[in-house]
Amino acid sequence: MLDFARAGAAVGGTSATLEKTRVLAAYLRSLEDDDLRRAAIFMTGRPFGPSKRSTLGLGWSALSKVVGAISGRDDDDLQRIFRKHSDLGDWAGEALEGRTQNEDVSLAEVEATLEAIRTSRGASKAAPLEKLLRRLHPEAARFAVKVISSEMRIGLSEGLVEAAIAEAFGVPVTQVKRVHLITGDIGETAVRVKHGHIETSTVTLFQPVRFMLASPVETAAEGFARMGAEKVWTEEKYDGVRCQLHYADGRVELFSRDLKETTSAFPELAGNALKLGHEVLFDGEVLAHRDGRVLRFFELQHRLGRKKVTSELRNEVPVVLVIFDLLYLDGRPLLDEPLRERRRLLEGLGVGHPFLLARLEEATSPADLDRIFADTRERGHEGLMVKDPESPYTPGRRGLAWLKLKRPLATLDVVVTAVEWGHGKRKGVLSDYTFAVKDTATGRLVNVGKAYTGLTDAEIAEMTTRFLSITVDDRGWARVVKPEVVLEVAFDSIQHSGRHASGYALRFPRIVRIRDDKPVEEIDTLERVAELYERYFGAPTAEKLSEVASPPGPASGRGRPPHKVRR
Repeated sequence: MLDFARAGAAVGGTSATLEKTRVLAAYLRSLEDDDLRRAAIFMTGRPFGPSKRSTLGLGWSALSKVVGAISGRDDDDLQRIFRKHSDLGDWAGEALEGRTQNEDVSLAEVEATLEAIRTSRGASKAAPLEKLLRRLHPEAARFAVKVISSEMRIGLSEGLVEAAIAEAFGVPVTQVKRVHLITGDIGETAVRVKHGHIETSTVTLFQPVRFMLASPVETAAEGFARMGAEKVWTEEKYDGVRCQLHYADGRVELFSRDLKETTSAFPELAGNALKLGHEVLFDGEVLAHRDGRVLRFFELQHRLGRKKVTSELRNEVPVVLVIFDLLYLDGRPLLDEPLRERRRLLEGLGVGHPFLLARLEEATSPADLDRIFADTRERGHEGLMVKDPESPYTPGRRGLAWLKLKRPLATLDVVVTAVEWGHGKRKGVLSDYTFAVKDTATGRLVNVGKAYTGLTDAEIAEMTTRFLSITVDDRGWARVVKPEVVLEVAFDSIQHSGRHASGYALRFPRIVRIRDDKPVEEIDTLERVAELYERYFGAPTAEKLSEVASPPGPASGRGRPPHKVRR
């Protein structure tokens, strides 16, 4: 582990991409297969690879108590060190200096400890963690905590780990990326590349494939220009959770966007997949859905993160899988087939409820695309996917074959009520802003969200000085501030929230500008938030009828009645 930590420190100690790659490549080249697999995963800031399908279940509170107990430092000293670093690993490393046994623990022992933490319950998770940290050299403990907290923060992206694997074993980085896109596991990728198992790597059922991503555009004209096509396909951008479904020989597994298994969260999907009659790998979106209507994402959240879904919850929040791609069919990988062919094969399966096909429309001009976008937004969906019907499926890649057309739902003028210290390159500045609107019924300010994007580094630095001067309560990692800084924020949707006194939360908020020209008395109100919510996300109306599942349309021309879904 100490060699791992030293390599990580060397990577973090240089800003030069080529030097980061060289240092990491030399370290990876020195490892045997098992340690290579472990090190590649750890360097991406994960305790487990996606194929392990595991999480530690260890929170900040438990971690901080262990570090505090070993260090023997009081809370004020620990807070001082944390404010200095704003990084859990760096904090632990300094806090534990001179307090541990300085043993050189193997990566295998670290992995075994992570497994012990994962399988322990409640307070017992602290015991294996404490045993490990007491043995480690402080520099190794620093990096162990970075892995455990999934926050490496040494300027090492997954792409750089791929580049280091390529350099370590003399393989073009494009081939490394191809293997990684298929395996979805950087550790497995490293071992395959080391042994030259590149051309034989292909889609394997029950090994999740990284999802194809879309590039954002803001206008229909930009979408057509970037895609360079005379006609495009569109699908509604659903407000659900991305999901991959694998089925073969009576076995079903579902995977989330981060490639974690989520089969137990959606038992009705798993159960009905047994009736499909074909080996398949679907890419789609899980939506809460009842009586032909798509429910709000807020309701779907009740189903997420649960190890067991009761029959009562299934009845309260039933779900469907809206399928928009087919990546594998009866032993045949389909990644390199054009979307047009994948859609034709998908339609030929004749799937039924709770499986629906994504609504598909064709646009031949920016005006066409604008019209479809307006209709989609009015039905309550958050945007529009624009796709090239001739495109292959490129796992994990954000290219121009898939675009997402999203525009802010609206903007609101809000006031900042609290700020938090940033992390990584924003360490040492206050960059996360909690903001509020006015509740005119009570005259109080009520929080509706938090934003940390939209300002330049210079603006953040300037605002840090300003917020420090108007702090009314210093809580260490956060500060309550005098409510006088007004911001204009954009956002994509609104949901009910029990976390805020307002009862609402803006989704994906970002700062448009600082409104020094606007007094706090003129910020937007809770009534305005409620009005926007009811307009776009309230009870379905006759005007919000939507076909979530579309007839074949431009894909094949064959007519099958669509499943009507109300929004």
